[in-house]
Amino acid sequence: MIPSLILLLALPFLLAVAVAALPRSSRSTAAWLAAAAPLAGLALLATLTPAVLDGEVLRSSGQWLPQIGLDFTLRLDGLAWMFAGMVLGIGALVVLYAHYYLSPQDNAHRFFCYLLLFMGAMLGMVLSGNLLLLMIFWELTSISSFLLIGFWSHRQDAREGARMALVITGGGGLALLGGVLLIGRIVGSFDLDVVLAAGQQIRDSALYPYVLFLVLAGIFTKSAQFPFHFWLPQAMAAPTPVSAYLHSATMVKAGVFLLARLHPALAGTDLFFYTVSGIGALTLLIGAWNAIFQHDLKGLLAYSTISHLGLITMLFGLSTPMAVVAGVFHILNHATFKASLFMAAGIIDHETGTRDMRKLGGLRKLMPFTSALAIIASLAMAGIPLLNGFLSKEMLFAEALDAGGPEPMRLAMSMAALLAGVLGVAYSLRFVHDTFFGKGPHDLDRVPHEPPRWMKVPVEILVVICVAVGIAPALTIAPVLHAGAASILGARMPEYSLSIWHGFNLPLAMSAAGVLGGIALYFGLRRLINLYAVRNTTPGRDAFHHQLDLLSALAQRLTGAIANGSLQRMLLGLVVVAVIVGAAPWLAAPAWPNWPSPQPMPLLGWALWAVMMACAMATLRMYKQRLLAVLLVGGVGLMVAMTFVFLSAPDLALTQLLVEMVTLVLMLLGMNYLPAQSVTERSKLRKYRDAGIALVAGLGLAALAYTAMTLPPNTMAGEMLARALPEAYGSNVVNVILVDFRGFDTFGEITVFGIAALVVHAMLRRSRMAPEQIMPGPPIKLPVPADLAQIMFPLTLTVSIFMFLRGHNSPGGGFIAGLILAVPLLIQYVIQGTASVESRFGFDYIRCIGIGLLIAVVSGCASMLFGVPFLTSGHLDLHLPIIGDVPLASAIGFDTGVYLVVFGGAMLMLSMMGTIKPSRTRTARRGEIDPQKRSALTGEMR
Repeated sequence: MIPSLILLLALPFLLAVAVAALPRSSRSTAAWLAAAAPLAGLALLATLTPAVLDGEVLRSSGQWLPQIGLDFTLRLDGLAWMFAGMVLGIGALVVLYAHYYLSPQDNAHRFFCYLLLFMGAMLGMVLSGNLLLLMIFWELTSISSFLLIGFWSHRQDAREGARMALVITGGGGLALLGGVLLIGRIVGSFDLDVVLAAGQQIRDSALYPYVLFLVLAGIFTKSAQFPFHFWLPQAMAAPTPVSAYLHSATMVKAGVFLLARLHPALAGTDLFFYTVSGIGALTLLIGAWNAIFQHDLKGLLAYSTISHLGLITMLFGLSTPMAVVAGVFHILNHATFKASLFMAAGIIDHETGTRDMRKLGGLRKLMPFTSALAIIASLAMAGIPLLNGFLSKEMLFAEALDAGGPEPMRLAMSMAALLAGVLGVAYSLRFVHDTFFGKGPHDLDRVPHEPPRWMKVPVEILVVICVAVGIAPALTIAPVLHAGAASILGARMPEYSLSIWHGFNLPLAMSAAGVLGGIALYFGLRRLINLYAVRNTTPGRDAFHHQLDLLSALAQRLTGAIANGSLQRMLLGLVVVAVIVGAAPWLAAPAWPNWPSPQPMPLLGWALWAVMMACAMATLRMYKQRLLAVLLVGGVGLMVAMTFVFLSAPDLALTQLLVEMVTLVLMLLGMNYLPAQSVTERSKLRKYRDAGIALVAGLGLAALAYTAMTLPPNTMAGEMLARALPEAYGSNVVNVILVDFRGFDTFGEITVFGIAALVVHAMLRRSRMAPEQIMPGPPIKLPVPADLAQIMFPLTLTVSIFMFLRGHNSPGGGFIAGLILAVPLLIQYVIQGTASVESRFGFDYIRCIGIGLLIAVVSGCASMLFGVPFLTSGHLDLHLPIIGDVPLASAIGFDTGVYLVVFGGAMLMLSMMGTIKPSRTRTARRGEIDPQKRSALTGEMR
């Protein structure tokens, strides 16, 4: 284990939590904390740099889910080191820039929290040494970029751009997951070292075409390659710091990173060569051509990014050693000049109030310093000599001329490279000319001026890097380039020179032709057409929205047919599907269970069974009277709890009893908005159908339960009983199963429970429903029960904590304790009302759920620091004065998370049921309800 690698990855996530916890007034503190993550990360990375430059591959590994091949393996080689440096270095500059860019109305804490989450996701992806772990961080980049692109959620274009980016990249992620699983099947492992060493085995496999198609689908969607390129310009609705980060070092670079990472395993076939280089060349030209006709500064830069990503993809597709070196070189060069250009565009927008080049012009006089920086960065993007973009463009021309394959392919690659050079100069010239020269600006609502001093510092640093690399590449970028390219090529690493002058040759002639052709093209277009009048269309965006509209219409029709507000129909479908799924294996291979002879049941058992059956049959008989039916169902639940007691299962009995109490209150609150009596069922055929389905489902479940209860003792249950104390340090096997043996299942369950509570909160916090009947006069005061409820709370809290602490060795635990704590509060909610209780206690149930989930995650991950799987228990015997020996299991941390989530989720749902706003309609406020006018879907009065 290398702690530096783990800390390097953990820093952004830890500081994201710290930023989120700050009060909103401390914007500067939030910015300093956000900057601390990349700066500290760079310091850690610097300590690892000597080993990486010497060719070492640093690893840190721990088991996570070994059953599926998922290990928490971090791997730092030259390529990962290079990308980590880009992510952290440009990330630090973006944080500084964003501090001055964001307006006082923007939530800076939320922005920096999202940005750090994005940074951590990218670091996790580039450092992953396991393909499944890489997939987790890959999807996390999609989620965090969705949050950042849609940061200005009040704007429709931001919401649409975020949704489009998530759908496209998320769909590509699913394809990539399929490719990763196929790679694992071919190689037999998801470990990155094993996969990279098995390149020939992968290429020889019959599954190789499918692997390549699925992996490239993920790469092309992430890096905005044709035909998925249309999402990237729509993402320009994000704040400019996000755009600068997304285009230079993150998100879109994730795709080309994976292309470089898996290059040794996938490259080397004609299918790879033609597909990757062809798509790259097509994207290169489409992006460059469209960039010329954009009117928005960020729109032009977005299409130029598409073009440059196509250039990088094309170089990796050519697959020669020098093409790979050129591709890695351009990744670095593009990151510097593109980040500086986006920041310059943001400064212009910040100081002029617009990014529309039709309103700009002449800014060199009003903003001379910013203009100089942006012009230099634009020249680097165009590939002008003595700037970094020129060097990688020269490499592109040389590799296109030496492309493999038949002569037509070499000619096509050379022509694509030359056209890209021409178009690149043309759109760079438009960016410079229409913004900083000519007449203008005009129709602005403010007088442009230079930004604050520190807002320009990130642009200055990046422009200096562009110039330094362009003038002295061997002294500046050579070690970084060698480390990154060598980790891809290994023994195939070629000898090359980064000198500025290589003599008069064909690549130099192509570069000169590109510059002259670009100048002629731009000014020729200005003479032939009115560039300002060009109306841009995006067929990909239109097709995407058309497909979404069709999908939404289909979903509405299906929803209308299935979920039309009839709970009976939905319940019928659920039960029928459950019966079919449960019966299918038995129907495929009928086999009757070998049930042992039943044991004699004591009189108490018969009594419990009789009461339970009586309550169940009475419920069927009295179902029209809803209150009575609810009480009878509660009686069934109580008898089930007593049965668990009878069968010596105290944990299950406590859980069942508490769930019944909470559920009863929930149903009583819901009945406030339902008629006192159910509608009479008129169709006898429907009655017989429902009775038949219920009978089949009930008998099947009873048979399944009886089979499980009569299994011989030498099964999994016996194994868990034997392992509970020596391995999990707990004698209560039920709790040990929940927090240790099946702890990951429990984590999933509390996550779902928390999400369900949040969904209830989201649906009910703004809903308005009319109660079925309003009693006249003021609310009835119940002073004695109210006083008793308050007196009970400290006692119940004590019992709750006691049950929580004893749960690992005796009946109890986090789930039971959370419900115990919820019960007295529920009683107070019912007796005194929501406002009275919350004014005294002030619980934030949403935060309680979040803190609980966070504690569960942190306590589960803590075990990984010791090289053992997620949620593995540890044990410590503490000797305390007076108290004596106190055995302490690490599972108590996870159980604390369960405790908080259960309590917070249950109380959030129940409190929302008690605080539904009344209907706005006058008849509803008076309690004059006509059931025929109540909406079947919402319960609101029409």
